[in-house]
Amino acid sequence: MMRAEGVFSICPTPFTQAGELDLPSLTRLVDFQLSAGIHGLAILGVMGELHKLTSFERRRVIETVVAHAVGTVPVWVGVRAFGTASAVEQARTAEDLGADAVFVAPLAGVDDNMMVSYYRQVAAAIRIPVVIHDFPELFGSKVSPPLVLRLHKEAGVHILNSEDPPVGPKISGVRALAGDAVRILSGLGGTHFMEELERGADGIVTGFSFPEILLRVHALFRQGERAQATAVFDHYCSLIRYEFQPQIALALRKYSYMRRGIITSDTMRTPSTLIDEVSRREFEAVVRRVGLNPDAPGLQPVISERPC
Repeated sequence: MMRAEGVFSICPTPFTQAGELDLPSLTRLVDFQLSAGIHGLAILGVMGELHKLTSFERRRVIETVVAHAVGTVPVWVGVRAFGTASAVEQARTAEDLGADAVFVAPLAGVDDNMMVSYYRQVAAAIRIPVVIHDFPELFGSKVSPPLVLRLHKEAGVHILNSEDPPVGPKISGVRALAGDAVRILSGLGGTHFMEELERGADGIVTGFSFPEILLRVHALFRQGERAQATAVFDHYCSLIRYEFQPQIALALRKYSYMRRGIITSDTMRTPSTLIDEVSRREFEAVVRRVGLNPDAPGLQPVISERPC
């Protein structure tokens, strides 16, 4: 099974001010993530505006990221569909274009038997791993720990991207039933990353625009330096919290990357919720408050240990 642990960064899809796909910005964003030492890349999920792209544009995004990552880290591609045939088509396309895994949104409004059948058919159609993208708030479907176990045993799905609060009990429930047979990566902007690691998460998949912070927390935790990991996490919590605001998280992330010169524009395609000038100033103030520079283009030093 593909290595599924550490910090996977969700890459937003950059657009020009005119709303066209901006592939040069995308390659710069991939370069930034790789320079941070990220463990994997996730593209074309909800934060990648998958549902706002044409089929041709989705292919171009996958081709660009896979070619630019050149096998240095795994590339996961999002799949979201309202039926099995479309999901299989998206998954096969991702595999054909070089993806290392697909993270598949569950169907809404179906029972557990139908969900198992859905994931089984997608997994059987491709050779790369399938990841369960468990985000009930967006997808309208709960994936309980017993269902995760069934998907593991009956559909051959062994990786869970868990974004189902309360996150702690969900991780503990899956661990109690499946042990280490299912890899668990959390999400939700990193807002509960420390607690998720303590509960047994193998890592995280999120789009936080300062990945060096989450990488530092993860590294310290894996080294057994839990007090230091907690101190680093606590120090940056206000920034993590501010960036992952409902409705405007993507807008803040794109603004952050644009402000630092990593992408050219913070344009999003409609429908979308924009941020106002006050929110921009607030965000910049929080960035400065934790000791970072909102204008610095590259990676920034992360504290090693400092109590809040």
